[in-house]
Amino acid sequence: MAILRAHQNETLDALCWRHYGRTAGVVETVLEANPGLADLGPNLPQGHPVTLPEAAPQPEQQAVTLWD
Repeated sequence: MAILRAHQNETLDALCWRHYGRTAGVVETVLEANPGLADLGPNLPQGHPVTLPEAAPQPEQQAVTLWD
């Protein structure tokens, strides 16, 4: 688990993108690991610590190629 501090006017999804490089599936995990975080509103207070749990690796999507 890592702890990151929010930048000024940063949203939770922006913080997740900064740390994980994606938001799909990880925003919900971060909210579960930080009770009461959603009560702070859309913009996190500057310097607010956010616990970031280890995220499962992103599954690879199979691409469909035409004319195979």
